Amino acid sequence: MDAMVKKIEVAGLRDVIEKRPSRAEAEAAVRTLISWAGDNPDREGLVDTPARVVRAYEEFFEGYDEDPAEVLGRTFEEVEGYNDIVMLRDISLESHCEHHMVPILGKAHIAYMPINAVVGISKLARVIEIYAKRLQTQETMTAQIAETIASALKPAGVAVMIEAKHQCMTTRGIKKPDVATITTQFTGVFKDDPRMEERFFRLVRGDRSY
Repeated sequence: MDAMVKKIEVAGLRDVIEKRPSRAEAEAAVRTLISWAGDNPDREGLVDTPARVVRAYEEFFEGYDEDPAEVLGRTFEEVEGYNDIVMLRDISLESHCEHHMVPILGKAHIAYMPINAVVGISKLARVIEIYAKRLQTQETMTAQIAETIASALKPAGVAVMIEAKHQCMTTRGIKKPDVATITTQFTGVFKDDPRMEERFFRLVRGDRSY
């Protein structure tokens, strides 16, 4: 199969033209890695592994084929005057480190303060999923999510917090399995008003005594 030429959206910032290798080329690369690791890619237990790995990678990195801004394109203005925080807490997150291509596993918490419109809550979770299904650093992903929500919904403010464990640190290198990385990004009222920032953190903790 010939290599594909495909237009993809990268990091939520710009479109580029990327020449993707064919499936056969991708499977051949996996065979090379198996051989490099010291095993025989033609033995019974491994002969179908290259195809399985490529199919798994299609799932792991399907976010490159989706535009998160389009996901937030449909909003609802009939909210009966609601003008307080909308928050999703404890959204499971699975991504892959762009430095070692190993999993980043954790949770995301997001909130926004609507002005004139809201969006379906599943769409917010989908934005996280799209950015997670790419090679990432946690810092970049946090900023991308906040910027996309702010740009698409134009709310009074956006708050994003991600807490995750990186297998590039927990299972290799320094091997510290209990270390979690926490990143945050605030815009608008969450950035400018310390009381709103504190409300967000209290809601993340499940504390409603504000």
